Amino acid sequence: MSAKQESEKLGLKELIAMGVGGMVGGGIFSVLGLSVGLAGHAAPITFMIGGVIAMLTGWSYSRLGLSFHSDGGSFTYLEHASIHPNIAGIIGWLLLFGYIGTLTLYAYTFGVYGSALLGDTSIRVPIHNVLASGVLLTFLGVNLYGVGAAGKSEDILVMVKVVILSLFAFAGLFYLKTDHLLPVFNTGEIGALMGAALIFVAYEGFELIPNTIQEMKEPEHNLARGIMISILITTVIYILVSLVAVGNLLPEEISKYKEYALAIAAKPFLGEAGFMLIGLGALLSTASAINATLFGTARLSMVMSQEAAIPKVFSHRERTKDIPSVSLVSITAICLLAVNTMDLTIISSLASSTFLLVFSAINLAAFRLRQRININPTLPVLGLGFSLASWVVLIVYLYQTNLQGLMLIAGAYIAVVVAELFFSERRITTHKS
Repeated sequence: MSAKQESEKLGLKELIAMGVGGMVGGGIFSVLGLSVGLAGHAAPITFMIGGVIAMLTGWSYSRLGLSFHSDGGSFTYLEHASIHPNIAGIIGWLLLFGYIGTLTLYAYTFGVYGSALLGDTSIRVPIHNVLASGVLLTFLGVNLYGVGAAGKSEDILVMVKVVILSLFAFAGLFYLKTDHLLPVFNTGEIGALMGAALIFVAYEGFELIPNTIQEMKEPEHNLARGIMISILITTVIYILVSLVAVGNLLPEEISKYKEYALAIAAKPFLGEAGFMLIGLGALLSTASAINATLFGTARLSMVMSQEAAIPKVFSHRERTKDIPSVSLVSITAICLLAVNTMDLTIISSLASSTFLLVFSAINLAAFRLRQRININPTLPVLGLGFSLASWVVLIVYLYQTNLQGLMLIAGAYIAVVVAELFFSERRITTHKS
């Protein structure tokens, strides 16, 4: 390999930027209010719990990534570890479903903050729908046209949103009101666990790092470090941001402005400028995340289609461009339906539930392949246990508070299982004939 080719590969700094950018993609701007609403003063602890689960799962990803140098990422690892081909197929469908959930969350957040910045709260819901749908259609057009986000511009956007959140966090620490923080478990210990499960989608994104292993400098040194450092940075940011929000807002304020509580939390110490700053940061962050996630999800579905895991039509590409147009249009259509019919709690629950299941499967895969990937089996077992426990807590929370939402999520999962079984049966029948 030439020196020029080596210099063009991704180093540790680029991997950390990718991981932080993937996680701080917009979720924190909207799920903070959900976390505080459930956990109360213990909201920072919910993000700490999420960070621990992410770190354990991140280690499993790093060991699997080094053993299977593949752009297929999670789907490839599960194929190697699965007892039955249908299991990997179902998790593959769920992975796509999870990314669609995060896309919907990002679009929803864009619409909420955009409408809040416009200031006309009397018609906020229709404006929110228009903005959320508009940003999805805009980046569908961008991706169909073939203009991907340049790496340098993505790095700049990552830096901008990290700087904005860091400014909010460190400035807000000087204005904390201790009576807003104590007692820590004012809503009970179970509230912190439920909050952690509900907002886990905020940690989705680090699993994108192993997908770039072919373009990575010294992966044996940089892969694990890139994953773990990016999760650590993100966790610290989330803990500080949630601490400042809890320390500056009353519970009734958080309940009233739940969907954009982070921007409201900036007002006590940064004034209207702080509200605008957080609002603009949310718009930049979600727009960037929508573009990158739509790009990556469409290509994941194309790879799965090429490997006969989902119908072949999803691998259809333009004749003159390497663009998975059918995947892009299908994914966007589902997101448009979801963002205009679901509320924030259901969207976040769907995405968090899905990734908790996917990460459970990844930890199980790491445990099953523990000798091949040379991993201490205790770590994936802990990751699996924490992920599944959080998923159960989330399901119990939805059963107690939002049975209709739980039925919707259950229906979606049943559809995924049926789609996999139907397609695999059709594939087997086709091969036999």
